Amino acid sequence: MKTFKKGIEFMNVQWYPGHMTKAKRQMQEDIKLIDLIIELVDARVPLSSRNPDIDELGKNKSRMILLNKSDLSDEKQNDAWKEYFQKKGFSVVKVDSRSSAGMKGIQNMIQEACKEKIERDRRKGIKNRPIRAMVVGIPNVGKSTFINSFAGRACAKTGNKPGVTKGKQWIRLNKGVELLDTPGILWPKFDDQEVGIRLAFIGSIKDDVLNMEELALRLIGFLCTQYPGTLSGRYGIAETGSEVELLEAIAKARGCLKKGEELDYEKASLILFDDFRGGKLGKITLEWA
Repeated sequence: MKTFKKGIEFMNVQWYPGHMTKAKRQMQEDIKLIDLIIELVDARVPLSSRNPDIDELGKNKSRMILLNKSDLSDEKQNDAWKEYFQKKGFSVVKVDSRSSAGMKGIQNMIQEACKEKIERDRRKGIKNRPIRAMVVGIPNVGKSTFINSFAGRACAKTGNKPGVTKGKQWIRLNKGVELLDTPGILWPKFDDQEVGIRLAFIGSIKDDVLNMEELALRLIGFLCTQYPGTLSGRYGIAETGSEVELLEAIAKARGCLKKGEELDYEKASLILFDDFRGGKLGKITLEWA
């Protein structure tokens, strides 16, 4: 059996490439032009996927939160998080950008979120000026997929890896709304390492800067505690023993072998994360309201 020298309790996750500093400065300039901030969060990690810098940038702006990828998360927790953010004064919509679920109500929600701005314009004699909304979020949270789904056409580049959107782009949806797509940005340092680990789980940090085997052990531990039966249901293994023994069992179940019949723990780890991120392990929320 393989030994993991570093130990999963010491895993340290950080990722802040240089282009994110430039992107944040650009957002600080662009914020002056917009009426509404539409912030996408990953419904599996609604708090951890919120960049704390956005609240500072978005002072005095109308705010909307979209709980994206809500099809992959625990529905009971989706409702709890929606209520949590509404109590804090946000307009909130549960969406699945890939299937367009939840999109129909967003146009009306934008109007509702900006009703004070629209009324101010009306009093000044300004009519029919489009609402300008900035779409923000961390890498790989689904901003470009949301924009394309909302617009009903391919306007923004998409991908299943972080860092696809490199610069800003304005997209006119209709006479009433213009969207500004922005690159996904993190913040320079995670004060709580659990936040970094959760973001690594969902793919908002590039896999190639991570130790995927250690990360797999963390995910296995969480699933056994909070969603027992998930691993046995997917891989046909007994959920007994240590996290390392369970990763070994997954490797055997999926035939992950190197030359000489040695188990390939890295391949097993990648299979686990592909299954988790693709929803094949079921609807799972990593932090609860």
